[in-house]
Amino acid sequence: MSHRKYERPRRGSLAFLRRRRTRHHRGRVRSFPKDDPKKPVHLTAFCAFKAGMTHILRTANRPGSKIHNKEVVEGVTILETPPMVVVGLVGYIETPRGLRALSTVWAQHLNEQVKRRFYKNWYSSKRKCFTKYTEKVYGGERKELNAQIDRIKKYCTVIRAICHTQMNLLNLRQKKSHVMEIQINGGTVAEKVDYAVKHFEQEVKIDQVFNTNDVCDILGVTKGKGFQGVVKRWGVKVLPRKTHRGRRKVGCIGAWHPTRVQWACPRAGQLGYHHRTEMNKKIYRVGLAARDGVTNNASTANDLTEKNITPMGGFPHYGIVQNQYVMISGACVGTKKRVVILRKPIFETTRRRFLEEIKLNFIDTSSKLGHGRFQTAEEKNKFYGIRASKAK
Repeated sequence: MSHRKYERPRRGSLAFLRRRRTRHHRGRVRSFPKDDPKKPVHLTAFCAFKAGMTHILRTANRPGSKIHNKEVVEGVTILETPPMVVVGLVGYIETPRGLRALSTVWAQHLNEQVKRRFYKNWYSSKRKCFTKYTEKVYGGERKELNAQIDRIKKYCTVIRAICHTQMNLLNLRQKKSHVMEIQINGGTVAEKVDYAVKHFEQEVKIDQVFNTNDVCDILGVTKGKGFQGVVKRWGVKVLPRKTHRGRRKVGCIGAWHPTRVQWACPRAGQLGYHHRTEMNKKIYRVGLAARDGVTNNASTANDLTEKNITPMGGFPHYGIVQNQYVMISGACVGTKKRVVILRKPIFETTRRRFLEEIKLNFIDTSSKLGHGRFQTAEEKNKFYGIRASKAK
């Protein structure tokens, strides 16, 4: 008999047990970057919507590497980032058991999009949320408002802004905004509170939080796969052809005693729709909004063609990117249209590939519905000639 292996690495990782559907569709920031009072006041996260993928051509700048000063083709993900609106702030105090919310201040006027988030059924409700709060806090000389703000400045150590997305700027069916707390870092506590109050009912754009060549963390929910067997869920080996009672199974799920299946044994169950955090994604570009009349947010210094980031025919299952967008390296969790969170990196990034300055030579905008051939509609018309229907 030939040599037989007696041990091997286990199939599948136990790092993410239990593999169940998440309760947080939007993604949840469990920890924000460490605060540095020496830096200017700034927000540490932003909401984005996954549009799709394309590829770029760039010149690598890594001295000592084999690809230094050579052109490389890389896949990138496009995330649409419409402006967010600040509608409140929360002050936290530190306790032996962690942070505790001391006080919350809301803006005077809330958009209908964010009010929908507080109702189970918007159409059958009276829609009177925050009416009594507004009369109490903002009525008269606003003594209640000033007292709450002063109390936050005096006792709190962590300040977070309450922000919501603007769904009316996207071509999605959803009307209900995503609401989240975004920590404000930098400066003193008083400066953070003043920053949040100053931006009440104001738009915050992505270029106020992230810039080109920055690094970010991405928090989101993976694509759901439903109930799957052990071969797809854990990667166990398919059994030989003539195996009794099935092949796509675990050969032995445990010993006779103890008379239980051990927790580490691969079993069938839910795959996908898990909450995941991906660290250190390089931002290749923060693009301008086509909604503002920009017609060249996908042009580069080497490719002066006037074109926007939306490929011909639109992104499959998404459509046209009208707002500002973020181009990140590689893939990203989730399906098209899914909301993800961009967060400032939780750890300091010192690797050379994160510090590399990105110089894009070309961004592909050909159709993603097949084998894309043309970058713009003008290029296609020039090749085929204007059709009779277009000439009329």
